[in-house]
Amino acid sequence: MRDDARAPDPRCRRQHDARLATPTTAPDAPLPPVVLFPDIGGLRPAYEVKAQRIADGGYAVLLPNVYYRDVAGPVSPEGRSFREPDLWAQVSAYAGRLTPDALAGDFVALLAGVDAAPECAGRAGGGVAAIGYCMSGGFALRMAARHPDRVVAAAGFHSARLAPADDPHSPVSVVGSIRGRVYFGHADQDKSMPPDQIARRDRALAEYGVHFTTELFRGAAHGFTATDSPAYDAAADALHFKRVFTLLEETLR
Repeated sequence: MRDDARAPDPRCRRQHDARLATPTTAPDAPLPPVVLFPDIGGLRPAYEVKAQRIADGGYAVLLPNVYYRDVAGPVSPEGRSFREPDLWAQVSAYAGRLTPDALAGDFVALLAGVDAAPECAGRAGGGVAAIGYCMSGGFALRMAARHPDRVVAAAGFHSARLAPADDPHSPVSVVGSIRGRVYFGHADQDKSMPPDQIARRDRALAEYGVHFTTELFRGAAHGFTATDSPAYDAAADALHFKRVFTLLEETLR
């Protein structure tokens, strides 16, 4: 796992505030690229470990700091949790600035980042996978819709607010242009993605002929893949990795 700081312009360095994970053993280049969006808590060890585990399956995994506009690196100081009231207020404000227009520019930068990575040399312009958690499940969906020629797989786990009835600009509103595979693993105890939203999202994907899979992780709660979450569920997390590797193998290989 290393910092991505290739661009000479300091503004670009800030824009590319990210970690790139590659296999711990000698990889067979070029590596298929994966963009792994963290949950609302942003960059932190729990997601660096997640990125490395996926990378060890034979991928180059770009883990961006989605809050680069406000802070460099992790949001939470060492030894503290973003769930603490003062940090939660701060993180929520950062997340509120991640509008669809802001994300559109970030997607372009992330694709340029994987295209420029030596580990992915020879795959520039090719297929990329996008995976998101919590709020960033919607990021993966938007990236697949914004770049249907590049994103061959999009996945989300314990995703939040993908299709609220009162939001005409929710992620479900853009799915018509998706051409890649889509997978969503939902916690069946997750109030941030209730059954009516899951059904609304699935209807939209089906209407546009998107190849998608929806799965309920029974007994799981929101945040079940995050090892630093009170809701962490080891069995559900293991199944999540199994689904990730299957999707990547079937789309990026």
